Amino acid sequence: MLQMKQERSEYEVRFESLIKSGRDFAFPCDQNGRLDLDRASEAARNDYFFARAMVGREFSPPVVRPLTLH
Repeated sequence: MLQMKQERSEYEVRFESLIKSGRDFAFPCDQNGRLDLDRASEAARNDYFFARAMVGREFSPPVVRPLTLH
């Protein structure tokens, strides 16, 4: 999950792998799917941009959903 220096988000934007189960990317966001990339670590930004660039090849289009807290 994206490392951000902020309060815990109640939503996530998730890119599910089309190739390998369990290789999904999920990032905290607001209810509209907006991420605060300025507050994300460099590695997290790179993962987000990679997942976004690989939609249709390695990942499904992103889905915004509420977080389920256990």
